Amino acid sequence: MKRIYQILFMFLLLFIVSEAKSINPEIELLRKKVINEILAPSVNETQILNLINTLHVNGTWPDINYEDVSSTGFRHGEHLANLVNMSRAYKKKGSKFRGNKQLKSAIYKALDYWLANDFICENWWWNQIGTPSAMTSVLLIMDTDLTKDQVNKLIPITGRANLNASGARPSGDRIKIAGILAENLLFKRDASEFDRVIKVIESEIKFVTGRGMQYDLSFHHRGDRVNNTLSYGTSYAASFAEWAAFVSETRYQFSEKSLNMLTDYYLDGICKMQAFGKYPDPGAKNRGITRKGALNPVGINIPENLLKAGTYRASELTQIIKIREGIEKPKLSYSKFFWDSEYFSFQRQGYFTSVRMFSIRDYNMEVPYNGEGLMNHHLPDGSNFISRTGDEYLNIWPIYDWQKIPGTTVLQIPELSSDSEIQKKGLTDFVGGVTDGLYGAAVFDFKSPHDPVSAKKAWFFFDNEYVCLGTSINAETQYSVVTTLNQCWLRGDVTAMADDKQIIIEPGNHQLDNVNWIFHDGVGYLFPTPVKVNLSNQNQTGSWYKINHQTDSPKDKITKPVFKLWLNEGIYPRDTSYAYIIVPSTTVQKMVSSIDAQKVKILANTSKIQAVKHAGLNICEVIFYTSGEICLSNFLKLAIGSPGIVMVKTDGVNVKSISVSDPSRKLSRMFVTVSQELNKTGKNFTSVWNKEKGVSEITIDLPQTVYSGKSVTIKF
Repeated sequence: MKRIYQILFMFLLLFIVSEAKSINPEIELLRKKVINEILAPSVNETQILNLINTLHVNGTWPDINYEDVSSTGFRHGEHLANLVNMSRAYKKKGSKFRGNKQLKSAIYKALDYWLANDFICENWWWNQIGTPSAMTSVLLIMDTDLTKDQVNKLIPITGRANLNASGARPSGDRIKIAGILAENLLFKRDASEFDRVIKVIESEIKFVTGRGMQYDLSFHHRGDRVNNTLSYGTSYAASFAEWAAFVSETRYQFSEKSLNMLTDYYLDGICKMQAFGKYPDPGAKNRGITRKGALNPVGINIPENLLKAGTYRASELTQIIKIREGIEKPKLSYSKFFWDSEYFSFQRQGYFTSVRMFSIRDYNMEVPYNGEGLMNHHLPDGSNFISRTGDEYLNIWPIYDWQKIPGTTVLQIPELSSDSEIQKKGLTDFVGGVTDGLYGAAVFDFKSPHDPVSAKKAWFFFDNEYVCLGTSINAETQYSVVTTLNQCWLRGDVTAMADDKQIIIEPGNHQLDNVNWIFHDGVGYLFPTPVKVNLSNQNQTGSWYKINHQTDSPKDKITKPVFKLWLNEGIYPRDTSYAYIIVPSTTVQKMVSSIDAQKVKILANTSKIQAVKHAGLNICEVIFYTSGEICLSNFLKLAIGSPGIVMVKTDGVNVKSISVSDPSRKLSRMFVTVSQELNKTGKNFTSVWNKEKGVSEITIDLPQTVYSGKSVTIKF
């Protein structure tokens, strides 16, 4: 008998040793980290009690349509969210419902109903991302509290998130799917396959010319080259940052190169398309703009995870977190042009603004997939939104006049064309921007792909104001063409200086003559020459369903007050033009004096040259549509041998720097002359004084291939 006990003891010992060897401590650590992250959100006990009490015996909830699996329907996402929330309440420490038998029974009913039906949506995203993600969370949270049969049925559903899935193409979706797959592998404790998938996640952090992160730090989700930085591109960053934090200080830790690249993309890409690094810019949004809350302030998960993963640019990440938490007032200042996405952003301490454009190199706008963004036809037509507080446009879209988008020059037709006609290829190539990182200008040789309208549009950015010029405006149509200065929530009085009289505008729809300036909600609109303007400060009516046909989109009418300001170019405009100066973050008193604006001088606004000089900053910004020359001052002349954009900074007399770019992306070098002696040779330029001609002849090598369209700055 003693011998038998010895043998049994040896077998037991061998079993324990064998099991210990099979346990991977790092997999267990990561498993715990992921589960803790899923459990992190707070439990709404009132909501959980309501879910239990309203659940039908068959495992359904009364307010969910389980029949509609269309791409515009699929309310089943609410069922999935309910399952995750109930699972969290059942397992989270401190939860009133932790280990609650009634809640467990409800979870089983709701889960078994789904497993019995295995709902498939017409929108592939739900099948390969949405549903697998939610069910993987349930698996990890509930774990051994699920029956073996439930686990066996869940695995094939969560397994639809795999690297061979149709949606796992290189872009924001591939990294998201890989992340869901990695969570599944942690549930299964499959260390070898997990190792492979983590490498796939890291390998997605790279610059590409197709789908993915672009060389200018914007993001393209599809081959249409539409800017998706604030949608798929943010999801891409979030997935990587989350896994970077998870695997930090383990053998799976991501390389410094990958972490640094993603951090650069986040700070210099994503954050620079957000006002004050906090509020998403409507000009950088696509169909998602028609979702309620699309412009809500963004959270701190990504920068927090990047800080957990490394120390690169830690102070800047910390600053973004403090700004978003309201601990620190934003003091950001920059000028950035994203040459791969034709998008220009400009930030100062008191305001943020941007310009969205398109060219023959890309399409104008995302297709209105799944019934969203149904009136986005003109959103990319040079939109120029102005953010002083960050919430000027929050949830305004149901009542928006979609033919009067800030910055755009648009034909006013009775009704927009079908949403199937929204996405169009650009028709011109002279589209771009110049910047030295702090100041800059943008140009849009605009030809509408929707209507017979064309214009040469330009924006010149300084500290306290920026100048908007338009010329060569032409249209072959019986309808009027208008250029909109702004359309935002009406907040407070609208004040105008017209016919040399300062007046407060009563609510209504107005046409005002001889207007010098308009002021509303901290923003001034200044006209160098008195003009006739159209102004509306009254209620507008619409509905979410008008712009978004998702089944959960409210159909009830909304009526709220809106401020709208525009210039009417008239019917059949022939080479008309406009000029106005935006003075953000100002007051009525400052508008009366217009001290800063007096420092701004428009040097040219013709079909050949558009140029602005700021005497206070000693900056001249010039758009050359052809080769030509212009006098920047009594003693300084600038000439160029080709079309291009040039920005010249001086100390008042001497040239200190020149920045150039080629919007057409056709040139390998640019030839510029200035009437001042500048003898210098640098890495990418030469400047030689031609005494006979009295000019310095400057040859500047331009960025090529993936950097074509990027600015070059040379200093003297």
